[in-house]
Amino acid sequence: MTRKLIRTLVAAALCLHGGAAVAAADYKIVTANEKGTYFAIGADLAKFVAPDATINLEVLPTAGSAANIKHLRYDLGVKFAIVQADVYQAFIDRAAQGSKDASIIIRPLRVILPLYNTEIHYIVRADSSMNYLHDIKDAKINGGELGSGAALITHTLYRMMFKGPIPEAQDSFLPNQEALVKLIGDKSVDVVVVAAGQPAPLIVNMKPEAQKFIKLLKFDPNHPSSKLPLTVYSYSTVLASSYPNLLKEDFTTVSVGAFLVTYDYNLQFTVGHLIRFARSLCQNFPVLQAQGHPKWKEVHLSLPALGPGWIYYPPTTREIRACIAAKAPAKPARKCSAEERILGFCS
Repeated sequence: MTRKLIRTLVAAALCLHGGAAVAAADYKIVTANEKGTYFAIGADLAKFVAPDATINLEVLPTAGSAANIKHLRYDLGVKFAIVQADVYQAFIDRAAQGSKDASIIIRPLRVILPLYNTEIHYIVRADSSMNYLHDIKDAKINGGELGSGAALITHTLYRMMFKGPIPEAQDSFLPNQEALVKLIGDKSVDVVVVAAGQPAPLIVNMKPEAQKFIKLLKFDPNHPSSKLPLTVYSYSTVLASSYPNLLKEDFTTVSVGAFLVTYDYNLQFTVGHLIRFARSLCQNFPVLQAQGHPKWKEVHLSLPALGPGWIYYPPTTREIRACIAAKAPAKPARKCSAEERILGFCS
């Protein structure tokens, strides 16, 4: 008997309600490179959240956020996606500008929960004269694969900082591992951009000898070229403890938010499973923070107001808000006044 079948049978046995078993669902979540943080977050959801929702959740590696939006919109079985905020916003902006294709893709997508800020790592050779992001104007830059959030943020930041696109001769779209080999090998790449929440598995697994070959660029929020990027992006501190084999001190980089997204489903079977997923997410949130990827410690179980064009998925929103309210500490009873006690209104 396969492990998947065992999980299905166990989930069905544990989820009896009113004498009827809830049928397990086989769903997929699209993430990013399997060595990245999005993939790790998806794996945590599959391990700690999905089982209590009677969902067998398959975690799929992908090219990244832009591809994820299309996978969620069109691929069979894909019910969840982790998406970079600027990528989602880019679709909304294009739809608002009249793009029918963008509107068709983004209009029915819904947010389940804001996650955390994704740090953008700019990697260069250790002997490079570059030390800051504002030094990369003339460098050969690899922003990641087409369809990835890293590729979009690389090009968007460059355009914002240097008032124009990356010249074609300086631009490449290789997978991270291949780009890193070229960075320190034939040196046909000068900068490799990795978008992943710290600690990014690709970087944290590097050996101490890596310090001889690579370093990370800093982001100076006070530099004139940083003014425009900070209208869209944030800046975050990369901790030396995140990459002990590579860093000796903390430094600042640019970052962008990540969101857990779904589709505006209305079939009762799917809606029911997504409601149970939201309930399990709330109930198992302490487990995610204690046993999941360190980035879970930066996630808040809250639903802040979203920008124009962004919409929460109502069924999961109701469930999460109800769960949050149930967990909220009870307000202390108001102290009775002497008059209220005398009149018997309060004891």
